[in-house]
Amino acid sequence: MHSLMHRFRLESVALTHYLVKLLLTALLVVLASEVARRTPLFGALLASVPLISVLALTWLYVDTGDAERVASFSTEIFWMVLPSLAFFPLLSFLLRHRCSYYLSLAIALGAMFALYALAIWVRQRLGLRL
Repeated sequence: MHSLMHRFRLESVALTHYLVKLLLTALLVVLASEVARRTPLFGALLASVPLISVLALTWLYVDTGDAERVASFSTEIFWMVLPSLAFFPLLSFLLRHRCSYYLSLAIALGAMFALYALAIWVRQRLGLRL
């Protein structure tokens, strides 16, 4: 019976930890969108901070305590940020040329994912560790 109670407590702590991560992450996303509604420049500044990356790095470190794993993850994020940068100017271009928002979003996301695939393929061809 003691073992069952101990397991229940551990699962409760894990669930609470997960919920805190989820709520904090959601709060930051909502905050960025609300700031952008009022002041696009400050919203863009907040959105340009790699919040998802910073949170993912932090949660990985909190969960594992493994600085080497965090360093490796950080390097991989860097390589994946490069192809993602095409998303923003392409979305802006399409919207300014009267393409609907959802079609522009789909095209920009499609191009970004195609560039992700290309980046992964190039890294594999060059023998770079993934």
